[in-house]
Amino acid sequence: MAASDAQKAARAERGLIAGATPDVAEALTQWLGRLGHERRLSPKTREAYARDVSTFLGLLARHLGRPPDLKALADMHPRDVRAVIAARRTEGIEPRTQMRFLAAARSFGRHMEREGLGKVGALTAVRAPRIPRTLPRPLSPADARAMADPATRAGEEREPWVLMRDAAVIALLYGSGLRISEALGLMRRDMPEPGRGDQIIVHGKGGKTRMVPLLRPVIDMVDAYARACPYELEPEKALFRGAKGGPLSPRIVQLAVERMRGSLGLPDSATPHALRHSFATHLLGRGGDLRSIQELLGHASLSTTQIYAAVDSTALMAAWKAAHPRAR
Repeated sequence: MAASDAQKAARAERGLIAGATPDVAEALTQWLGRLGHERRLSPKTREAYARDVSTFLGLLARHLGRPPDLKALADMHPRDVRAVIAARRTEGIEPRTQMRFLAAARSFGRHMEREGLGKVGALTAVRAPRIPRTLPRPLSPADARAMADPATRAGEEREPWVLMRDAAVIALLYGSGLRISEALGLMRRDMPEPGRGDQIIVHGKGGKTRMVPLLRPVIDMVDAYARACPYELEPEKALFRGAKGGPLSPRIVQLAVERMRGSLGLPDSATPHALRHSFATHLLGRGGDLRSIQELLGHASLSTTQIYAAVDSTALMAAWKAAHPRAR
């Protein structure tokens, strides 16, 4: 998987450099190398940066009437940057994507300044688009447990090991707060057998690793799936397999959750990622502190984790209004 990501990043970088002027191409090569070697960004993140800057340079070239060289980038005015952002907005791009797009361009601008290639002040003079902050919508503890119960799908015409597999993945999302990519990225050797460990090392965003505790029921569910799986689970290969033996696709887990959502009468917001939200919200509701939850989720900033405090407060107020006689 890592080699594939690296190949995609390399292709994106080649495409970006091919459309640039020679001086900008050289600066881009140095910048992308720094992202990989000094900042240790993952291939996927580097690919996203390369794609965003390529789009920025393309829209700027359309605005200026020619591909920009380093001097043109240094001579940019805020109005030029706003024109690029406006062109991006007409494509129906959401504010969050707009912000990432501008952040990538600013990163390249900082590289130019650091290397003495020019100061791109126009990029910092333009305010990034505001992102409306939406609260995550966690499931109730009972609904989250029902999703991880193989009996919930007992009536489906599926192989028993498939139902056990999906339940094990969902148990990891809710029981350990994993992202779906993190759960499906586990190898067989990563998961301890019952009685031989109660934690795993997870490879998260940006190539960062963290240690995550495992509940005994989660270990047992994964072990039950591993025993029932008809394919040999080699230590260095994917733990969760698809119907034909290859690595399990995230889409298969999403479809399984959609089916259970219908049978349990849950809203569309009940997604695999909502199980991760539920993990954090339920921990906070039981007295967990934000700093510990931040570490468990692998958030780089505590401000990202603090959104769960707002969720917990919202649920508390809703319960108070429903139960307290003076609230009516």
